[in-house]
Amino acid sequence: MKYNWNWGIFGQTASDGSGTWLYYLISGLGWTLATALAAWVIALVIGAVVGTLRTTPIKWLVRLGNLYVEIFRNIPLIVQMFLWFFVVPELLPKALGDWIKQMPPPWGSYVPAVLCLAIFTSVRVAEQVRAGINSLPRGQRMAGTAMGLTEAQTYRYVILPQCFRIILPPLTSEFMNIIKNSSVALTIGLLELTGRARAMQEFSFRVFEAFSAATVIYLLTNLVVVLMDGTTPGQNLPTKPQGMPEEGWRASGTADFDLDGFEHDAIYDAEQARIEMRLVSRRPQLVTVAGVPVRFRAGEHIAGFARRGEI
Repeated sequence: MKYNWNWGIFGQTASDGSGTWLYYLISGLGWTLATALAAWVIALVIGAVVGTLRTTPIKWLVRLGNLYVEIFRNIPLIVQMFLWFFVVPELLPKALGDWIKQMPPPWGSYVPAVLCLAIFTSVRVAEQVRAGINSLPRGQRMAGTAMGLTEAQTYRYVILPQCFRIILPPLTSEFMNIIKNSSVALTIGLLELTGRARAMQEFSFRVFEAFSAATVIYLLTNLVVVLMDGTTPGQNLPTKPQGMPEEGWRASGTADFDLDGFEHDAIYDAEQARIEMRLVSRRPQLVTVAGVPVRFRAGEHIAGFARRGEI
């Protein structure tokens, strides 16, 4: 195929007069990242809540979470994008719907795009959170119970910190996906990177140059995300505590978490059906233990064992 490449097009003035075509594409990257980051924050929060609820013993919460996941996971992204842009404003109260439809560009397209990407990605995050929690040994919950933590405290201080360490690599992949999925927003008028590449080829008739540049920008952006993550699968899994025999570690699980003033470490020994607990003071302090005031120096710790039924 004979094609006269013209890379000098990127130094020429863009059709809107805002700068060169290269600057025009870089501005599109800014909207891509703004859309992806806003959607990712929402998706991470909703996904973490839904994924956690799906592992609780409350049946109706599990069913509600499953329903949420199945609905939004089985509808194509572009269909959801059209629903958020065209249908949802009509279902809202008239005043709110009119306000959304009258939002000036690009916000009229930006808000529906963020909400759509956030909900679509949240169900994938929820699945990963659920899988991460279920991958932990049962002893983690038992350790939290033995230390007197409530169900909510066990999730907050024991289960979820370990879960997110395990699922960090797939969460990074999801963030990369949300950056790429933001290109669907061009269908509702948001001029992000892909939308601006398309506009460039329509005005300059340089199709290959425009989309080649967009491809390189997407590739470099996601490579930066991978380098910022800096993890490999399995890197965040718990490691054997120093001095603990290998055979004991294979039958045990660990839970490391922080509370005010103390670092707590609980090791559940499945073979002996007991929990070893250690509390390390993070600063000099006076606390009450079993009704007796005890003064701790920074770094000083207490340890003990507990069996099921002794707490």
